[in-house]
This record gives sequence, structure tokens and C-alpha cells, in this order.
Amino acid sequence: MSDPSAKAASFRTIDALDCAGKRVLLRADLNVPVREGQVTDLTRLERLAPTIRELADKGARVIVVSHFDRPLGQRVATMSLAPIGSALAKVLGHTVHFAEDCLGPQAEAAVAALRDGDVLVLENTRFYPGEEANDPEMARGLAALADIYVNDAFSAAHRAHASTEGVARHLPAHAGRLMQAELDALTLALEHPERPVGAIVGGAKISTKLDLIGNIIGRVDMLIIGGAMANTFLAARGVRVGRSLQEPQMHDTARAIMAQAEARGCALLLPVDAVVAREFKARAASRVVPVEQVADDELILDCGPATVDLLGERIATLKTLVWNGPMGAFETEPFDAGTTALARLVAELTREGRLRSVAGGGDTVSALRHAGVLDEFSYVSTAGGAFLEWLEGRTLPGIQALTALGGIILPR
Repeated sequence: MSDPSAKAASFRTIDALDCAGKRVLLRADLNVPVREGQVTDLTRLERLAPTIRELADKGARVIVVSHFDRPLGQRVATMSLAPIGSALAKVLGHTVHFAEDCLGPQAEAAVAALRDGDVLVLENTRFYPGEEANDPEMARGLAALADIYVNDAFSAAHRAHASTEGVARHLPAHAGRLMQAELDALTLALEHPERPVGAIVGGAKISTKLDLIGNIIGRVDMLIIGGAMANTFLAARGVRVGRSLQEPQMHDTARAIMAQAEARGCALLLPVDAVVAREFKARAASRVVPVEQVADDELILDCGPATVDLLGERIATLKTLVWNGPMGAFETEPFDAGTTALARLVAELTREGRLRSVAGGGDTVSALRHAGVLDEFSYVSTAGGAFLEWLEGRTLPGIQALTALGGIILPR
């Protein structure tokens, strides 16, 4: 595959940032799983580490700011960022200081004590109601702690909060490496893709993916519908789907989407066979049938091998693929086979350099991890809601704030 990097968005990154001796407020996403005061998954911290190391190596005084959980504007001891700061220190192999507040005298004193190359984590911004309210006073208070703002939290960019949108109005604003990687990947996937480009959209309900489908159907050459969503499309075509999860009230919408796809020259693909069972439980007795032969008392719980073969042949013709949502109930054996097989096929095409693959969404990340290919796609977003809103074509406030200030130039 040819290198499409020249088509990517232009960013105001930290490439040439002169930050030696300067205070850099780094908006991170430190929302990591914590159990009994211990971080149980370091993935987000590991992905953040390159930006922190680069800034510290340049002599910046790095001030990490983030929200954590939902304390609703109250100080909640179990939602402190202190244990996460300790975990970040282990990931970095570098001392990380901690301030017991993100505003006021304690934060100011902690920042004043920093030396070049030091790293400081401020306490949870959501301990203040002004964070989620995007209070201008809180934004100014955060900005007063620093000389430069770097946003490396794409996962929080869909929120117009004081630390994501408000503060960017008061300081020179840049994208961190994780933000840069995320936006590069998404821009190359949907804004300037190498064609043909396809998308897999799975999940339970059409009603939750209408905006997403509406945005991408005019951007892709092939749209694969999977999961229980596909049952609604099949039923809208007159296929009997037994007791399968579907949305009868969305049949007209499904037919309209199929007509729209045809009008725009987008091939819309549905399962041709299914793994069915009479009950949904682990290792339930199941069988594979063509979708037209589902019994009235059966549930469709996965796509079948003929579907995997068909989709594999079609995906092999693509240059770019965006994936959001599993093909079946992958959390429960044996209904994980279709998603796993397709994920491994996409990973193989990616390894061979034949396909640029971008995936995201909580269930999708879990499904790729289950399939053992999480690190074999071109890019896997852990941004959750921000990833979905980008696919839906929405303006993300955290990105818009940078764009308005010349931080990032995006072809939206």
C-alpha cells in the first residue's frame, strides 16, 4: 500500500515546541481502572507516556491535569488521582509529584516547586463543579498555572469542559502525540482515505447508530452491518429472524438506509448465514443455518462461516477499513467465532500491508483483545465516546478549541 501520510491533516504539534524551562499544562486522560487503590490496567498510561517523556526531555515542567470518574463536583477520597500518579511514575520510570488540588494555593505551590524536566499530577478536576460546567473562572485558574497548553486527551475532546475547551482559550495550544496519532488515524480513515474504503458497523440497535451510519454511508464504498443490528435489516427485508433481538419500529428506517446506500453506490452487506440457539448462554447448543432458515424459537447470536468467507473476500478488495461494533455476542462462547475470525483476517491483511485498519469503541476494543489482535490493526482508538462522535461527524469541542486557535487544521 502506498504511504498516505501526505494526505493527513496538518497539526500544530509539539515537534518544534520550545518548552525548556516553561510550564506545560498537559490535558491527559487518567481514567484507568482502579481496584482497592491499585491501577489494574496501565494501557492508557502507557499510551500517554511518550508525550510526557518528550516534553520532560525538552526541559518542560510538565503539569498533568485530568478528571477521574464522576465525583459530581465533590471531593471524594476514592476518586483521587494520587494512586494513578504513582502508577504513572512506574510507567515513566520517572518521579511524579502530586498536588492535592488542581487550583488554588496547593496547586500553585506544587507548580512553583517544579524544576526543568519534572512531572506533576494535579488532583481530579471534577472535584470542582466548574470543570463540567466549563466555568470561565476555573479555565483561567488552570491557565494561570502554565505557559503552554498541550491536549493529549482525544477521549475527552467531545466534552466542552474547563480543562478541555476553556483553558485552550488562554494559552498557546498544541496537540500531544496521542492526540496527533488519533486524529491522523481518523483523518486517513474517513477524511482522506485510500480507496476503496469500507466500514463494519455492529452492535445491538440501529437506533443508537443512526448518526454514525448517516455520516459514513456517503463516505465509504462498502458498509458491513453486523451484530443484532443486522437482524433488524434482515427482518426489514422480510427475513424471519425468530426470537432474535431486533427493532420492528426501525424497519422503515432500515429500508431507507438500504435505499440510500444503493443510491450512493455503497454496497451494503448483511450476514448470509447465522449461528443460532434456543437460549443465550455460554456453550449453549447451537447450529449454523442460512439466515432464511432461522426457526421461530431460535435466536441469531453470531454470523456464520459463510458470512465470514464472503466478508473476507470483500474486505480483501479494500484499502481502508473502519470498524465499530462486533458481529455477534462475542463475550459468550461459541458466539464469538464470527467476530474473532473476521478480526484475525483484518489483522492479517493489515500485517501484509494491504489494508489500513482503524477500529474503536469499547465493545470493539474488547472483541479485538479477545481475538488476540488488538496490537495488529493500524490503529485502535480507546477514546470511546469521542471516537463515536467523530464517526458521527460531530464537532468535538476540545478539537474545535484548538482549531479556532490555530492548534490543529482539520478538513472537516
